[in-house]
Amino acid sequence: MDKILAQQLEFLKIADELKTVQRQTLLTDKSRRENVAEHSWHIALMTLTLFEHAEIDGVNLCRVLKMLWVHDLVEIYAGDVPAFSGIENTEKLALVPCQP
Repeated sequence: MDKILAQQLEFLKIADELKTVQRQTLLTDKSRRENVAEHSWHIALMTLTLFEHAEIDGVNLCRVLKMLWVHDLVEIYAGDVPAFSGIENTEKLALVPCQP
């Protein structure tokens, strides 16, 4: 198998773990907490649906969607750590296994 294809498939396998990470947020019907994959899908769908109302010149919808689709990947390793959690930023950074 091509090396790049193998890396891409491994990435997709790891990204699938987003389905197992529970967020603090409840579903609209309050029946359960959503997982990160559901959150990522919904925020991208909201962006596609409502983008025309943003009225921001020069914003590239494709770029926004790319950022939305990857912004939660760190939660595979760190979990959902909301801003209101009371955890200091330095402690949040320590949750991430690969530092920039």
